[in-house]
Amino acid sequence: MKKLFIALLSFAATGSFAQQVGKITDPVEWINPLMGSASKPSLSNGNTYPAVGVPWGMNMWTPQTGKMGDGWAYTYDADKIRGFKQTHQPSPWMNDYGAFAIMPVTGKLKFADDERASWFSHKAEVSKPYYYSVYLADADVTTELTPTERAAQFRFTFPKTDSSFVVVDAQNKGSYIKIFPKERKIIGYTSKYARGPLPKNFKNYFVIYFDKDFTLAKTWSGKTLGDALELTSDHTGAIIGFKTAKGEKVTAKTASSFISFDQAEINLKRELANDSFDATKSKAKAVWNTTLNKIAVEGGTIDQMRTFYSCLYRTLFFPNKLYELDAKNQIMHWSPYTGEIKPGYMFAGTGFWDTFRALYPFLNLVYPSINKEMQEGLINDYKEGGFLPEWSSPGFANIMVGNNSASVVSDAYIKGLRGYDINTLWDAVKHGANNEGPMAAVGRNGVKYYNELGYVPFDVKVNENAAKTLEYSYDDFAIYQLGRALKRPASEIEIYKKRAMNYKNLFDPASGLMRGKNQDGTFQSPFSPFKWGGAFTEGNSWHYTWSVFQDIDGLAKLMGGHDKFITKLDSVFSMPPVFDESAYGGVIHEIREMQIANMGQYAHGNQPIQHMIYLYNFGGAPYKTQYWVRETMDRMYKATPDGYCGDEDNGQTSAWYVFSAMGFYPVTPATDQYVLGAPLFKKITLTLDNGKKVVINAAANSADNRYVQSLQIDGKPYSKNWISHSGLQKGAVLNFNMTAVPNKNRGSNPADFPYSLSTEK
Repeated sequence: MKKLFIALLSFAATGSFAQQVGKITDPVEWINPLMGSASKPSLSNGNTYPAVGVPWGMNMWTPQTGKMGDGWAYTYDADKIRGFKQTHQPSPWMNDYGAFAIMPVTGKLKFADDERASWFSHKAEVSKPYYYSVYLADADVTTELTPTERAAQFRFTFPKTDSSFVVVDAQNKGSYIKIFPKERKIIGYTSKYARGPLPKNFKNYFVIYFDKDFTLAKTWSGKTLGDALELTSDHTGAIIGFKTAKGEKVTAKTASSFISFDQAEINLKRELANDSFDATKSKAKAVWNTTLNKIAVEGGTIDQMRTFYSCLYRTLFFPNKLYELDAKNQIMHWSPYTGEIKPGYMFAGTGFWDTFRALYPFLNLVYPSINKEMQEGLINDYKEGGFLPEWSSPGFANIMVGNNSASVVSDAYIKGLRGYDINTLWDAVKHGANNEGPMAAVGRNGVKYYNELGYVPFDVKVNENAAKTLEYSYDDFAIYQLGRALKRPASEIEIYKKRAMNYKNLFDPASGLMRGKNQDGTFQSPFSPFKWGGAFTEGNSWHYTWSVFQDIDGLAKLMGGHDKFITKLDSVFSMPPVFDESAYGGVIHEIREMQIANMGQYAHGNQPIQHMIYLYNFGGAPYKTQYWVRETMDRMYKATPDGYCGDEDNGQTSAWYVFSAMGFYPVTPATDQYVLGAPLFKKITLTLDNGKKVVINAAANSADNRYVQSLQIDGKPYSKNWISHSGLQKGAVLNFNMTAVPNKNRGSNPADFPYSLSTEK
């Protein structure tokens, strides 16, 4: 009996007895928007905030625990809430723009963010994608909010008092407020902008309607309260008051616009109409379930289901809509480039350095219709700004490296998106590839050196030169691929194919790694492969060496062949997490996140190495991909406040998880292939935009059975280490036979390896 009890404990410990969840009909209820919110500048567990919104909405809302202007708007360990902020923030490092806040208070006329702040507890907090509620203890008020794309409703439950108030904070850096007591209305605008110089004519216009007469109406500036009903200053706000009965509910409807006050009114009337708070909430929940149900997962543990849908939620916000529908239902936008109001689509809030890798390929597979809008937005970016953005928040932001807009454009077209002006985008990617932009992070910094030498030199004062070289080389491949798809003449596109091999110029045979190179052709010295920064971007040579997405087989040959390539990959996990931070003058949070993860030099918390696990497929050892993919999903992700292992980054780190859970990953965007891993669930059903279904079965899947013994597609044995996007578009049934013992023969034949440019037939 004792032995049986010990065996039962052993089974429980391995997860074999973990409760399995079948088909679910309400996936939005499995999401934890607080996943990743236990973060701080020195250590990111996601750097997320509980975004209350709808997919790709123009704005979201979040409770604000940080002080006004703090990029860490909501942190799980905070004790107080200072307001409920309309936000467009893609990342705390980018901070917010166009933000304003609403906050109920009682008793005294408290309006500055420290004074109005109230203690709260997670025990009295409900956080869902479509609804947020919290009890504000100091005010004795429960605040609820629910969103639409450009509007929201608030519902405040007040105590019995003649001193119930709502504060509106239009934030600093130039704002305006006006109260219309007879109409129970407040309007205003905020020019709050965090990143770079203020764009032309930048204002976020907002309108708020209450369902109760005001007994008090005042405006404030800074720390000064006044009786004027209209005010313009650096930092303005309003405070309106009521007499309330115990449990009385006061509702506020609000909407905003980057175009005008009139457009804000149009947005409010169109999106909220005469809906009650509960009607808006119900509609928002339905939008989420419709969007999430494109991927149905079955046969995972409760934790796995929560993590999967929490990650899927994060892939559905950025880039967010910057366009609006005018009174005639015409699509219009304020241009962050010219300051004018223009027709057509516009999006903002994403950095392609992060998201070209998996987020955009994910949209192309599961949500291509929204990426078609995004591609049309990129056309307008180019027409109005002269270049494609690489980080848009909104408009051009001077941060990160690469020219990865080329990948975003190319992958969309190669994956079948049509119905937009691809020829203008072709001109845009060529222009970006051959010119310096208006700032280092737009176009190609160091392009003259790159085009002449085949690399950006280390000793010419172009920062992060090796990273730029490797990324430009891949981006040239993406341009070449797009040119081929568009049937452009060889005389136009062969140069990009040639440049796609420029990665070889930085390969150091002595170390078997990528290394900065001087203008005279000598390697930069001294060389430490563990040195973060310098020649590289937020990583070291061990991380960036694998950034040869377009020609992994060529990289393997440089390393001495497939066997030595596999050994090199193994080294990433077996080395200690040592580091050299001297280029930064201190330990940046990405270094710390690698150090504490107990996965050697593998730094999943940042983007450069996230695809590396899948590269075993290019060397004949896909079983090692299967092992490390499951390890990473199990150890690095959980639907808890500390549930990420670094910056979530606009859906990229979440898209890695969602793809990996499905059993494949886009190692080389701008090709038709996904590289195989192993699915996480017993069954996944993907419903494509064309109505076809992809069913991924892995009936024997478990904590132990992480290896693929064999794969059948549509009933036929399948031996390759990749599957095609075009094949999935026809609908498919993938049956994975999962076992606890790796099949070291499957996928070991070079004929089954995924695409590489140098082995292209």
